Amino acid sequence: MTDAVRVGHIDLSFHDAAAREVERILREHGHRIARSAAPHEEMFRRIGNGEVDMLVSAWLPASHGGYLASFEADIRKLTVLYEPYCLWGVPEYVPEDEVGEVADLLRGPAFERMERLIQGINPGAGISRFSAAIVEQYGLATAGYSFQTGTEDECFGRYVAAVSDRRWVVVPLWQPHWLHHRYRIRELREPRGLLGGTDAATLIVRKDAEGRIGAAALAELATLHLGNSRVSELDDLLQR
Repeated sequence: MTDAVRVGHIDLSFHDAAAREVERILREHGHRIARSAAPHEEMFRRIGNGEVDMLVSAWLPASHGGYLASFEADIRKLTVLYEPYCLWGVPEYVPEDEVGEVADLLRGPAFERMERLIQGINPGAGISRFSAAIVEQYGLATAGYSFQTGTEDECFGRYVAAVSDRRWVVVPLWQPHWLHHRYRIRELREPRGLLGGTDAATLIVRKDAEGRIGAAALAELATLHLGNSRVSELDDLLQR
């Protein structure tokens, strides 16, 4: 039995779901796992300082690239696990011809019916930075909209409660996520490109840990690709 491989993931449920697939392969190669979770900034600090061996995963380049820049020479990008992207979404019952893009929030039925609070997750997430920029650059604050960071439960629970009452609400979200496995969420068009585009969810490993992990395990991990739908499904299974 080898020393434990320290696998870190950002403390959000879909990152946990993807990490479990990585950990399964490591166990099949005889490794024990020391798993840990932390908010974005803290987890990148840990891998940069050598406190974890692998990170599942870094969204590159837009969402997490800035966190990686100072120690990128110390890590290897092993594989792309899925292709995430951020979005602003509304429930499917909100008519697309009335609310099709972000700018529609300022006029017509959306101006009358849409809830003004846009509840997000923690401030270190890419979607939080992007959402704050959208509110500012589209002038949404002048219409009473506000973006607020918070917990997963506050963000996702607010959406679930709104759907149960068929209220009009915007959820700042991303693919993949368990909400997509349970609900049909329609993405609002955002033509200014403030949501960062599609990233590559990259499994990264510290170069100084590769010898302990072993060539066989690393080779198998390098072939691992889950895809957005599978990660959403795994995330939903964890929730249930």
